[in-house]
Amino acid sequence: MAEVRHEDRYFQHASVEELRIELSDDRKGKSLPRKRAALKTIIANATMGRDMRALFPEVIDCMDIPALDVKRMVSTRALALRSMSYVPELTVMQAMANLLGNAVKDQDTSVRRTAVLCIAKLHKFDPSLVETYDFLRVLKARLSDDSMTVASGASLALYEILEHKEKTHFTLDFETAEKLASKLTQLTDWEQTSVLELLLFCVPQTSLEAETLSRLVSVGLKQSLASSILAATKVLLYLMNYISNEKACDIACRKISNALVSLLTFPAEIQYVALRNILLVTQRRPQVLYNDVHYFFRMQNDPPYLKLTKLEVICRLVQDGNVMQVLPQLKAHALDSDINFARKAINTMGRIALRLETAASPYTTALCELVETGKDYVVPEVMIIAKDILRKYPNQHQELLHCLFTFYRAPEEPMAKIATIWILGQYAERIEGSEELLEDLLYQFLEEPAEIQLAMLTATVKLFLKKPSKGDALVPKVLNWATQDVQNPDCRERGHMYWRLLSTKAEIAKKVILAELPVIDSPQDKMENLILDQLLLQSSSLASIYQRNPESFIRNAKDRYLANSQALLPEAKQNASKHLYERPNTLSSLITTSLSRPLAPVSVSMRMGLEQTLPDVDSLATPNESILSDLSPSAMDDTSLTLTSAAEMTYPTASDRPFVGTLI
Repeated sequence: MAEVRHEDRYFQHASVEELRIELSDDRKGKSLPRKRAALKTIIANATMGRDMRALFPEVIDCMDIPALDVKRMVSTRALALRSMSYVPELTVMQAMANLLGNAVKDQDTSVRRTAVLCIAKLHKFDPSLVETYDFLRVLKARLSDDSMTVASGASLALYEILEHKEKTHFTLDFETAEKLASKLTQLTDWEQTSVLELLLFCVPQTSLEAETLSRLVSVGLKQSLASSILAATKVLLYLMNYISNEKACDIACRKISNALVSLLTFPAEIQYVALRNILLVTQRRPQVLYNDVHYFFRMQNDPPYLKLTKLEVICRLVQDGNVMQVLPQLKAHALDSDINFARKAINTMGRIALRLETAASPYTTALCELVETGKDYVVPEVMIIAKDILRKYPNQHQELLHCLFTFYRAPEEPMAKIATIWILGQYAERIEGSEELLEDLLYQFLEEPAEIQLAMLTATVKLFLKKPSKGDALVPKVLNWATQDVQNPDCRERGHMYWRLLSTKAEIAKKVILAELPVIDSPQDKMENLILDQLLLQSSSLASIYQRNPESFIRNAKDRYLANSQALLPEAKQNASKHLYERPNTLSSLITTSLSRPLAPVSVSMRMGLEQTLPDVDSLATPNESILSDLSPSAMDDTSLTLTSAAEMTYPTASDRPFVGTLI
């Protein structure tokens, strides 16, 4: 038999006499819990249709009990309003609208709070009724109610209405916002969350106003409810855009850091929400958690999704001062039994080496040590990140090449295969037996996806230009595959272009194909401040977890923007709006301009990943001249390579033939 839940026991049949005895019990210390349980049982039985009218006198007597939850259960006027708000019928809603005008001024606190909450339900049913009775003005007046319980209810109702109202220009004046913020300590955690959300509609006109509100709002960071902490964090980050005093901003960042660290003691699901928000916060305000990276090392009992997110946070927080503190932890994680997590740790090590030049040498050494462990997953993952490290630091960290190809294993994953092929082509002269390794990978050329085919094609041509005697057997075979057997147009086009280049002088082909690659920038993975500000205004919501604007995945959702004022910092003024929910004019014009701008012609350098333009076609050699005539005899062996010029090649269709006048 299924176990009866605690709350289900109130929905069991109870006689009127038994309940009357419970309500009449006046024993000291025991009467309140028994009466509370009896009242809940009465409400449950009334809900199920049983007649409880005989207990009306005893219920009225319970109104003198000094317990708020009991008062709520016996407050008949508040209960009547609440019941009406749950009936989605026009006549009932109109009747309730007529009553709400007096109910919001009632002497009883619970009635006033219920009334302001019913206004939000009325707006959900029929927004025109709220406008007809001017209930928005009523709610704004209730924000200054003597009871903070009523004020918090008005904040919640007003926030819900503004979230769903099509057009609104509501702003919260500083005096009301200051009063609400100064009394946060009088509210419960959930009530604090409601008030804090509404404070986003207050636009400080001076830096002093923003500082004042930030000091008052910081109380919410010390609560035990995660939603209250995240809401306070959101408001503080919002106010910092209006604070010109750097010292005040630093103080706010330290308070936010302590609050976010406290969230790491919550259950895993709440931690995940906090970590996703931390990724946004640390991008916009790098001072936050600057010295607290060690708190994210604790992963022993964390679920996989939490450990992966903590690695992302660690990668964000690593700086020159703590780079060596993080390295042992990442090395240990790279040997974890969870292979996905271990691969992510290796990738994180590579990203740190790319971002911080001081970390490049020790982290590269650590990657080599991991390769020497012989783990199956290590070499492919290190190969992927080694490609970027070698691009970032040219002619440095060559020990990676020796280490990777000493413990080489043929890659199977697409990304690892592409990285391996690129390294074999780019550093063919430095890798012993590079032509044999590349030939083994070319075995399944026609079955590979287009990305790998393009990488193989480029690597083969580079190998030939760097080691002519070793690569002359591979080039015609790969070019024939690329131009005749492959159906992908990009691969065919590149094959024809390479064939045309190889029919010219060697120096011209080398100048194009072996052009010096530009040093890649560090992968910051940082969003623009405009997008970060939008997402931070949506903190603790799905938008901050997905890190996407809500209108992209929620119908009728509203984006948020910083409202302009005299106190708004200069870097944020360019994209400031008139209201929290109003799109800035500059942003609208930017989008319109980018959509209406004609596309620029695509250059060969863009399509091939080269940064230098190709030489003019007129400077190319005639079709009958072969690159072999430009190579020294000592570089050739008995198996001479004869390349057909582009002009002499045959093509299945006219569209396959490269245009002689241009290579684009």
